[in-house]
Amino acid sequence: MKEEYIQVTTTTASKEDAQRIARALVERRLAACVQVIGPIESTYWWKGKIESAQEWLCVAKTRARFYKRVEKAIKEMHPYEVPEIVAVEIREGSEEYLRWVHEELRLDRRGGGGGAAV
Repeated sequence: MKEEYIQVTTTTASKEDAQRIARALVERRLAACVQVIGPIESTYWWKGKIESAQEWLCVAKTRARFYKRVEKAIKEMHPYEVPEIVAVEIREGSEEYLRWVHEELRLDRRGGGGGAAV
């Protein structure tokens, strides 16, 4: 069966929180790469009111079967009451890049990073 890959996104109020989440996901080998983008402007409903806030966006590349572990890790670190944690399928990608993602997330590379066994 062909491996499936996803991009998982979350937003934070500070660059420091975004960098902390990004670093932890990569160190635990739950993501091969996490980009921190920002600041961005978000507009959303919260507790019956329209709010706007400056946020930082984390974009993590990982295996689809790692989603639940990525979600759990983000929730453990995230300061928001209800953090955005959304995954989208990577339908196509360069063969070389996806091979790199696959290799970086191999079980034998996970020692010492605190990641759960695959």
